[in-house]
Amino acid sequence: MVRSTPAKAVWPTLRVDSWSDTRDTLHMWSQIIGKLKLAGTPLVNHWWNVTFAVSARGLATGAIPVDGRLLDIEFDFVDHELVLRSSDGRHATIALRPRTVADFYAELGHVLGRLDIVVDIEASPNEVDPAIPFAEDTTHHSYDADAVHLFWQQLVQIQRVFQLWRAGFAGKSSPVQFFWGSFDLACTRFSGRPAPLHPGGAPNCADWVMEEAYSRECASAGFWPGGTEGTFYAYSYPAPDGYSARPAGPDGAEWDSTLGEFVLPYEAVRTSPDPDTTLLNFLNTTYASAADLAHWDRPLLDINPHRLARQLHTDDTTAL
Repeated sequence: MVRSTPAKAVWPTLRVDSWSDTRDTLHMWSQIIGKLKLAGTPLVNHWWNVTFAVSARGLATGAIPVDGRLLDIEFDFVDHELVLRSSDGRHATIALRPRTVADFYAELGHVLGRLDIVVDIEASPNEVDPAIPFAEDTTHHSYDADAVHLFWQQLVQIQRVFQLWRAGFAGKSSPVQFFWGSFDLACTRFSGRPAPLHPGGAPNCADWVMEEAYSRECASAGFWPGGTEGTFYAYSYPAPDGYSARPAGPDGAEWDSTLGEFVLPYEAVRTSPDPDTTLLNFLNTTYASAADLAHWDRPLLDINPHRLARQLHTDDTTAL
């Protein structure tokens, strides 16, 4: 077995106020690409079919069926281009640079035409207010390549830790995935029980969308590029009685009554002696609060995420 020498993880510093205009522009671009995936894929539990994955280059859609072919699209935050590839061997790119959403949307239409791809989407954003139609959006036009690269590097580190957290659960769990509607990276655990009908209320988003998203009892955690350097969050739906009064784990974690969820500043993780352990503490503590108060079957659902450690570190590869 070939093993690489582990490198020290670097949790980058990126102040939100230094790139908020770029963040908002990128959010709108991601909604356009996300809607292509929405249009091309069948509905999977809680909209998991529409999300992006953190990749070795940026954010990727994975395979989208289109007219008997497969299309994948990737935001490449190394070379700063949108890369489109189809299963018939065709390939195209769009530069990621300072440009309006309207300009990005128009060029994407031309590129899809050259690839002989026709996909109809609802051409305005969701979960934001105001929701400017893509073809009319000249408000958002910023792109700071260095900031976007740092944001992606934040996601790279968070992805690693979220994947380890996901490995500690044997029940139904979402992938670690990036939602373009809310522009956050998230992972969600489920008890296996139905949840009460969600009240909806997300801006410019039909209530039935949230009803599907929260159709089962869950405990979710994620990261959103808001606050000072970004914010980790954790919540439960429905929130059991006493949930907000429970401890949230590491120093800096607390209940935010306005958001209705636990929050932990990214910088509290980044500056801690062991960022991975600090973040896992937050994830595990907030999950345990939700699961214990709601009487989840934790002996059935919880597992040791290190259960393969002995096999993965053995020299006897036949054990694998």
